[in-house]
Amino acid sequence: MSEPRLSPALRRAIAHDLAPVRPYAAPWRRALAFAPFGLLLVAVPPLVWGWRDNLSLVPGWASWGLSALQALLGLIVVGAALREAVPGRALSRRALLLILASALALFVGVTLTTVAVLPTIVSPAARVPWLWECLSESASVGVPALAIVAWLAWRVLPGRPALAGALCGLGAGMLTDAGFRLFCQVDQTEHIVVAHGGAVVGLMALGAGISVAIDHWRPPAGAPQPPAR
Repeated sequence: MSEPRLSPALRRAIAHDLAPVRPYAAPWRRALAFAPFGLLLVAVPPLVWGWRDNLSLVPGWASWGLSALQALLGLIVVGAALREAVPGRALSRRALLLILASALALFVGVTLTTVAVLPTIVSPAARVPWLWECLSESASVGVPALAIVAWLAWRVLPGRPALAGALCGLGAGMLTDAGFRLFCQVDQTEHIVVAHGGAVVGLMALGAGISVAIDHWRPPAGAPQPPAR
């Protein structure tokens, strides 16, 4: 069976639309380009709201050291999210489990270490205000960070938008929390898990939801475009 021939009008329309395109940079390059902004995320909380009053009582490895480690893993997660967004380069199940397990293990390790180094006793009347303060301020920093990471990912065409969005939220959340550790002076397990961990989980859910919504409303690849006027 012979292939159908294209009409001259269709050939002219195709030739009119042909134009060179600039290929996307590799995911690691885009993650590296995001690195300066990621470092800014770490600096924003203490610079805007002040350094924690008891920072001098925390050893450097437990304050700056753990925050740097958390920020580094956050940038790695951002790179993984940008790779997940590239068609044909989706992360394997093993890689995903390794990323999630590493993020969880680091968060738990940082929490337990901080609580052990400098435990904090918070009065019952101050617990809810402190929780709300950290949640709201984390959102004010994390949501713009999520928007930038997600924009880098959604410019491509993620095959699993919910997963790509959740990874964007996880990376942004870890970078944000790395800075909030240097601002928040409450080293209590309940506070860190609910407020700081809740902010990270909230950014993951928000990233997944927004990514799915954008993917739902985005025109499918190859959809006819309205004629130019």
